[in-house]
Amino acid sequence: MSLDGDYAPSPSRWVRDQVSTIVAAGDTRAVTVDGFPGLVLITMRGRASGAVRKVPVIRVEHEGRYAALASYGGSPTDPQWAHNLRAGPDVEVLDGTTSRPMRARELVGEERAPWWDRAVAQFPEYAQYQTRTQRQIPVFLLEPR
Repeated sequence: MSLDGDYAPSPSRWVRDQVSTIVAAGDTRAVTVDGFPGLVLITMRGRASGAVRKVPVIRVEHEGRYAALASYGGSPTDPQWAHNLRAGPDVEVLDGTTSRPMRARELVGEERAPWWDRAVAQFPEYAQYQTRTQRQIPVFLLEPR
């Protein structure tokens, strides 16, 4: 699926600001989350709107694959982008200045555990977010297509 077309900015101001800064710089290293460097930018298709959507997430990379945690800061519901990945798994991942086509899939069971551990090692706040919600925070694996 092509990710060309009109970009629909997020309704969330901090996401819009992060994306705008990344796009202007052409580099994900231009932004941080709560002072934490190391983000990637995921470009996807909105499941309901069909518009191009972009979301910055903490960079959790291992052997050319990435994890994207739909933590939403420990909110009781998944962020909208998680629903987008479930409906349309073909994405683009910008890491630094390098963009790659990738496919997302949600991890479950034993396959999820090592990626969760990598993510928490990279960004310990994920463990705190999990204590704030009854839902299991979804972990998506982004793999080259």
